[in-house]
Amino acid sequence: MTAATRNAPQHTLRFGFAFIGVLLIAVNLRVSFVSVGPVLANISSDLGLSNPAAGFLTGLPLISFAVFSPVAPAFADRLGLDRALWLSLLILASGIMLRSLPVPGFIWAGTATLGLAIAFLNVLVPSLVKRDFPLKVSQVTGSYTAAQAAIAAVGAAVVVPVAQTSPAGWRLALGIWAGLAIIATAVLLPFLRRPATAGTHATARRAPNSYQSPWTSSLGWQVTLFMGLQSVAFYVLMAWLPTIEQSQGVPATTAGIHLSVFLLVSVFASLGTGAVLHRGRDQRLTASASAAFTFMTFLGLALAPDLILLWVLLGAIGCGSLIVIALSLFSLRTRNHPQAAAMSGMAQSVGYGLSAIGPVLFGGLHDLTGSWTAPLITIAAAMAVLTLIGSLAGRDRVIGG
Repeated sequence: MTAATRNAPQHTLRFGFAFIGVLLIAVNLRVSFVSVGPVLANISSDLGLSNPAAGFLTGLPLISFAVFSPVAPAFADRLGLDRALWLSLLILASGIMLRSLPVPGFIWAGTATLGLAIAFLNVLVPSLVKRDFPLKVSQVTGSYTAAQAAIAAVGAAVVVPVAQTSPAGWRLALGIWAGLAIIATAVLLPFLRRPATAGTHATARRAPNSYQSPWTSSLGWQVTLFMGLQSVAFYVLMAWLPTIEQSQGVPATTAGIHLSVFLLVSVFASLGTGAVLHRGRDQRLTASASAAFTFMTFLGLALAPDLILLWVLLGAIGCGSLIVIALSLFSLRTRNHPQAAAMSGMAQSVGYGLSAIGPVLFGGLHDLTGSWTAPLITIAAAMAVLTLIGSLAGRDRVIGG
């Protein structure tokens, strides 16, 4: 028996544990802030929030993503990647619980805290994938993106029933998601016994010309714009699709079902994209085609709103595919996991900044024109730009190569 044969089961076991670790982190990335929307009216009534304040509460995590994402690589550099991820999960659990406590101001502090934690996790998970799965980036990215979307869909579905059946109302409905983060910290605790990756990370950072900063690279900016524009598409649809449908006479219940369909279809789109993304020479065709789906979605909503379910399905396929491509590009366009973390931090900082502004400007343009046509056409034009950016960012190159 050769050494490779003897080591195969051990390698498979390590791969399995590492993959489970990625999925445990992933299920915490979206549900704690996506679940706020369905109970926002309850929160506003209980706390006496105005409409602008309620809107700010839902946008605060995105603002935190934009502000704190660039800090994440330095955080991992100091602590090591595994420890940084574990501590971020602990901060996330603390923020979720803090948000649910009946203490004045804690909802804001808790929301900002969980936003910080998710910002770090969002940035560092692609670096983890680059380090532990360098030959399976797209498959692993597709799997963990699908997992986070699936749990988010479940969260959006169960948060209202939990709030309605519990005396603690929305506080319990939002607080229960701390359990996911606590479970992840418990399962991942043994990983902290491994030698810290801080030294490796820091050495790669300090070595002369070890990697080019994405901030000084045209390719880095192409990946960043791709991340930002696809985020705008997703968050505009999350924020406004039910309202757009209801303005066309679609019942609120049906609009809610359509949103659930959107999230569920996006899960399968993410899995499918992860499975095929690595098969070609590069990612240009997949990136441009996925962007074209979102272009058709917004153009269709503007020009043929009666075909709403078709546009919901196209939008779900496009958005579910685009997020996998964007996250995969952080690894595929970089040389090593420290550079992947830097690329992820840059792209998510700028990207989530755009996604925080996008829905606000979309709503403002509607108020200015009194119609959904102008804002939908504007986003469709942005998606046409995204199609072009996809053909550039999808080329088989690396930053500094």
